[in-house]
Amino acid sequence: MSALPNRDRRAERREATRREIVDAAWDIAGDDGLENVTLRAVAERVGMRSPSLYTHFESKNAIYDAMFGQAWSDYLATIEDLDGELPAAPRKALLFMLMTFVDFATANLPRFQLMNQRVVADFTPTEASYAPSVRVMDLFRERMRTIGIPRAEDVDLCAALVGGLVDAQFANDPGGNRYLKQLPRVLDMFADDIGLPGPTLRRIR
Repeated sequence: MSALPNRDRRAERREATRREIVDAAWDIAGDDGLENVTLRAVAERVGMRSPSLYTHFESKNAIYDAMFGQAWSDYLATIEDLDGELPAAPRKALLFMLMTFVDFATANLPRFQLMNQRVVADFTPTEASYAPSVRVMDLFRERMRTIGIPRAEDVDLCAALVGGLVDAQFANDPGGNRYLKQLPRVLDMFADDIGLPGPTLRRIR
């Protein structure tokens, strides 16, 4: 009977504390905005003195970095196994992919801002935290090629159109669907421009 590997309980406790700190930072961002995620506020939320926080995160930006990496890792986990769920019709597949992004994006404003906007002026993600976002875009490009959209500039335009709708929704009609209900129409216009086969999305939503 093989022995179980020794557990590093200290490392487990440290990782659990880091998760608690990041969760507290998300809570603050949700309550008060990303700009109010400070070391003092996070420390108070987890019942820790500010100096003790430095044993887990060297700076406020290090916390943002962990949040950024977690957010993109969560979205990557959401989309990694979508291939079997994609509709056969190219336009329907396109709408399915982008509605998956929209649903994730609109579920949490601070998360969307940190992932897709430069709302924290002096924050740049590390290579490790940025890696999941690169994988997400690689998957998106692969799936766009699969449904008949191989050109990089078309992929970029599509991403910009959808990101713009989400931006407009949060800015002008938070909690509503004034702009997001236009997504099928916008994708039809995009698909018509590049010659992507139907059916017309405005008739199926």
